[in-house]
Amino acid sequence: MRMRMLALALALAFTGTVISARAEDYPSRPIRLIVPFAAGGAADSVARILAKRVGDALGQTIVVEDRGGGAGIIGTELVKKADPDGYTLLLGQSGPISINPGIYATLSYDPEKDLVPITMTTSYPYVMVVSPALGVKTLADFVTLAKRRPGELNYGTAGVGAANHLATELFDSKAGIRMTHIPYRGTSLAVTDLIAGQVQLVFADPVSALAQVNAGTLIALAVTSKDRSPVAPTVPTLSESGYPGFDAIGWHGIMAPAGTPQAIVNRLNTEIIKALKDPDVAKLIEAQAIEVVGSSPDAFASFIKHDIATWKDVARQAKVEVK
Repeated sequence: MRMRMLALALALAFTGTVISARAEDYPSRPIRLIVPFAAGGAADSVARILAKRVGDALGQTIVVEDRGGGAGIIGTELVKKADPDGYTLLLGQSGPISINPGIYATLSYDPEKDLVPITMTTSYPYVMVVSPALGVKTLADFVTLAKRRPGELNYGTAGVGAANHLATELFDSKAGIRMTHIPYRGTSLAVTDLIAGQVQLVFADPVSALAQVNAGTLIALAVTSKDRSPVAPTVPTLSESGYPGFDAIGWHGIMAPAGTPQAIVNRLNTEIIKALKDPDVAKLIEAQAIEVVGSSPDAFASFIKHDIATWKDVARQAKVEVK
């Protein structure tokens, strides 16, 4: 019995030594960074900007792989199933991580159990935009109009269960109004129809909205973040416009498969935050109308837990479910 216990102790010690050695040697080969969306979007841009800077710091190439499809599920599941060795990472986003658990009857991954947060990299508010042809100039004007015409105003989103769908439903519930949902295959298409007058409101990402706002084609009524956004500093928040506490943001962050050694998580966290603080990197990211964040693994984990709970509640109240 004593010999068996000694053998077990030696085996555990050996395993710990191997993991430690791997962490100390990390990385010794290229790293994959999976983006669970098609190339060309904001998530892809953030991934490629960081991959270059962090890869240089680590002395290894970080290869960005776009694995779009299934509302981010395909790419996220790929990372869940990868070896927890730090060589397969995920560019997580609010949709697959925070919103999918609340809207899918069954989901092939549990973000809190199957993935390890490393750092939130970036965030952005949604911009509430309308056409000048609607005849409203302020949020109060819009709410008055919507209350006078219940169910008659249409709002466009990136699809059923998309982040801007739930953000709009959250606003409806707080404002006490009722609009009709028109889902599109992307926010840019919804914005195009907003300009054409086919829908009356879109909660758009800053990239899709601000160029049109600056050109005078659309009017920005509010942003959904708790504080005013540096990418749209003159646009008031919903919170300061009569809906205190309203806070709904989109975000990106780096995650790894559950079981990834803490030493590797810490190393990646350190290098990613260094990259985010680099003025050249920050300038490239902010050019995408996205805000630089950077957080500890624990802070990121706490945020995800709260975000999942928030969107589950919104989805339940709005009866949004994808089967």
